[in-house]
Amino acid sequence: MKKLSILAVAFAALTLAACGGKKTTNDVDVKDSAKSFEQEQIEASIKMHFDSLASELGKLKQLPVVQKDGVIKLTDAEKQVKPDYLLNVAAADNAMTLSEKYRVLSALEVDKEVAKLYDMGTEDLDKAIAKLAADINDPSFKAIEGKSGVYETAQELYDAMNQNGRINYFWQIVASSLVEQLYVTSQNTEKFVAAFDDDAAANVTFRIILIQDALNRLTEYDPDLVSVAEAIAPLTVLNATTVDEFKAQLADAKEKIVASRNALVNLAQ
Repeated sequence: MKKLSILAVAFAALTLAACGGKKTTNDVDVKDSAKSFEQEQIEASIKMHFDSLASELGKLKQLPVVQKDGVIKLTDAEKQVKPDYLLNVAAADNAMTLSEKYRVLSALEVDKEVAKLYDMGTEDLDKAIAKLAADINDPSFKAIEGKSGVYETAQELYDAMNQNGRINYFWQIVASSLVEQLYVTSQNTEKFVAAFDDDAAANVTFRIILIQDALNRLTEYDPDLVSVAEAIAPLTVLNATTVDEFKAQLADAKEKIVASRNALVNLAQ
C-alpha cells in the first residue's frame, strides 16, 4: 500500500542531493550537521504551508448540496424526479489503484448526501462505500468516525492523514469531493445554486485555489498526482464573487466539470 510522507520524501531528496565524492570523517560530520539544520528548516516550512492550506480549507463551509442543516429543501414533486447523474456504485469495483479508491469513496459519499435529499434508498451506496473503506484500510478514518464524512474537510482528518503519511490522499479526497459537488450542482442549477449566497459562491473559488496549490506542490514528491492537478486545473475559470456570477460561470464550465469528474473517478470519456 503506497504511502507518502512529505517530510520523509523531502528528507530523502535532500540526502540524495547531498551525496557526492569521498569525504573525510570530519567533513562528513560538519556537513551532516549543517545539512540536518537545513533539512529541519525545509521540512518545517513544507509542513507549515500544508497546515496553513488545510486550516483555511477547513474554515470554508461545504457547498449547500451536502450541508446537513436543510439549506436545500426539495418539494414532494421535485423528489419524484430522481437524479440519474449520480455515480454508479459499480465505480467502487472498477477503482483499481489506491488513489482511485480514495477519490471514488469521496465522490460516493457526496452522492449519498444528494440521494438523501431525494429520499432515495442508500443501501447500495452504503455497501460500496464500506467496501472502499475496507479496501483502503486507512487508520486515519477513525479520527472522524461518527463525526463527519470522508468528503468533509475536517481538521481531524487532515491531522490524522498527515500523521499516518497519507497527506497526498487527503488532497485527492478533497479534490474529488469538490468536483463531485460542483458536478451535482451543475445538474440542477436553478434549485441548488438558489441555496448559495455571495460568500458561498466566493468560497468555491478559494476552495479551488487552495486545493490546486496543494496538489501542484505535492507533484514535486509524487508524480502520480500530476493527473489529479491537471484534472482540476480547468476549474480555475470559476472565480465568482456573487451568486449571479457563479451561476453564469457554472453554466459555461459545465463541460470542464464533467471532464474533471471523469478524470478523477476514471469514467470512460
